[in-house]
Amino acid sequence: MKRIRLLSAASMLFLAVSALSARTPENVEYVFTEASDLTLTGKILEDTPNPYHRVDTCRYKGFTSGENIQVRCSAGLAVLFETNSSTISVKPEYGYMNRAGNTMGISLRGYDLYIMKDGEWLYAASKVPADGKEENNLVLIKDMAPGVKKCMLYLPIYSELYSLKVGVEKGSEISPMESPFRYRVGIFGSSFTQGISTSRPGMSYPMQFMRHTGIQILSLGCSGNCKMQPYFADVLCDADVDALIFDAFSNPSARMIEERLFPFIEKVRKAHPDIPLIFMQTIYRESRNFSVSSDAFEKAKMEMAAKLMAEAVKKYDNVYFIRTDTGRNAHESSVDGTHPSDMGYLGWAESIEKPVMKILRKYGIK
Repeated sequence: MKRIRLLSAASMLFLAVSALSARTPENVEYVFTEASDLTLTGKILEDTPNPYHRVDTCRYKGFTSGENIQVRCSAGLAVLFETNSSTISVKPEYGYMNRAGNTMGISLRGYDLYIMKDGEWLYAASKVPADGKEENNLVLIKDMAPGVKKCMLYLPIYSELYSLKVGVEKGSEISPMESPFRYRVGIFGSSFTQGISTSRPGMSYPMQFMRHTGIQILSLGCSGNCKMQPYFADVLCDADVDALIFDAFSNPSARMIEERLFPFIEKVRKAHPDIPLIFMQTIYRESRNFSVSSDAFEKAKMEMAAKLMAEAVKKYDNVYFIRTDTGRNAHESSVDGTHPSDMGYLGWAESIEKPVMKILRKYGIK
């Protein structure tokens, strides 16, 4: 019994010493690495002059001023790296910053850190810079245990970055991480795809789908502006992708869907004749519940989408149409009558996982 008590005391002493050794010094000195010198994942076009822009707006013309801002924002981008530092920080330099009222600041202009544990991505930390201190060094996490950590840092969904430096403790190491995500699957969509009303950048349905499946998602979500415009099709035509997914029916009216859908499909198919083009029905918006006009508008566009996609899947090779929903708590998950919360986006990701993966497997994408 005495030996057991001695071993227990020794174990407790070891744990206490380990805990103390994991403490990050109060006056830690940080060393910074530009995030684009690490591994960036989620870029639909890889050759943008600014590495944190999704589209080179000097090359692609036709965007409105608002759309120009949106495609320069870093929604869907993440930085992959390995470090043995006990602390991780970021030091951003912003261009545009969004301060909408229906989305948390952490998601709009902040950072969301995941760390690999037992083969799965596990939430680690998320923060947003304080007003007036947006470009200071922002410490995301400290006091981590010794050892190498595999990290994934999601970038803001609705802010433009000129630079982003990742800080680690002086004397530690940081290096690019080989991406564990497979293939390149582009997704073009509305505010839902961009992640409006999420609490943090990693909670949009494309990012949740990506973590759940291991399939790399390249997001071109543009809030309010996914209307099958030909200049967006130009971007998708030039993208190096193995498949394309479309949240194409959330923003346009029924009439716009009728006018634009088939020309849009034909343009994208000409550039990508052999890959799957997967169109999703839009979700039910809770604003319909008691508004007659909202209900009529939403019903018309959903019916038009269903009607035309029934024709499209017969008319065109490699074109698919799948249903979506926001899960069993759908009627409780709305933030503003239009956008779901994190819970609703989880339901969306879960609702499309099986049908999308079934289609992708037909093309050897597993």
